[in-house]
Amino acid sequence: MRDALGRFLTELETQRRASPHTVSAYRRDLVRLLDLASGEGRPVSPEQWNRELLDRALRELFRSGHSAASVARALAAWRSFSRFCVRRGVLTRDPARGLPTPRLPKRLPRTLPETDLARALDHVTGDDGPSRRDRALLELTYSSGLRLSELVGLNRGDVDRSSGLLRIRGKGRRERVVPAGRAAFSALDRYLAGERRAEGRGDDPVFVGPRGRRLSGRTVQRVVRRRLGEVASGLGVTPHALRHSFATHLLDHGADLRAIQELLGHRSVATTQIYTHVSRTRLRKAYQQAHPRA
Repeated sequence: MRDALGRFLTELETQRRASPHTVSAYRRDLVRLLDLASGEGRPVSPEQWNRELLDRALRELFRSGHSAASVARALAAWRSFSRFCVRRGVLTRDPARGLPTPRLPKRLPRTLPETDLARALDHVTGDDGPSRRDRALLELTYSSGLRLSELVGLNRGDVDRSSGLLRIRGKGRRERVVPAGRAAFSALDRYLAGERRAEGRGDDPVFVGPRGRRLSGRTVQRVVRRRLGEVASGLGVTPHALRHSFATHLLDHGADLRAIQELLGHRSVATTQIYTHVSRTRLRKAYQQAHPRA
């Protein structure tokens, strides 16, 4: 089964084009399950991959306090690997079929108030390198609704200054082209000019650290928390909150849901529809606060 796991992860990465984060999470969840079956690093026979093992692992996840989202992700990994093994003839039947799925709480995406966010972005001033970089990455994330991985993966050749467009490599290595606003390009120009990187090769990263290496996602997360913490009332804002704010603010100002779907790189409009609930919540709140007989 450990040999089959190696083949499964290769297929996941090369054929299904899963993100490195997904591959890493699946590997971690499946290795933990195989270790539970026979001990760390020891061989696991197909007979050991059975419903009893899966039920036991599921109980252990809940007992150890894992969230419903973590359990759901582990279940997705187990099911996908089981189906793979049946297709490849490693297993004669799929013991993961019929496993109960935990009920995930329906959470609305977190958005930042439009005026407060604009004020916070304008407050990121200063002529030092970190300030210019931070302003550029914050403006670009909010302006184009980028995921964290898309921002740090952005190369110089992906930025078309003349047309105001960015080429983005999203989930599953799918590419899309999105616009960026004047404020974002102005901050980006200022950052690159200050770093004396007005020119560069197409595969050079846009955002780099002090040693000239591509900026890490962890560094971006720290930047967002530090620069925009006051907007989130000290609750810890994340880069994804800027992406949610991008979508919600567009919808609030009348943008078409299908257009927002394309801009976000969602495969299905059903994924994008959650933002309509955010706007309805705001409308209801505004109505209740303003109408004299609400």
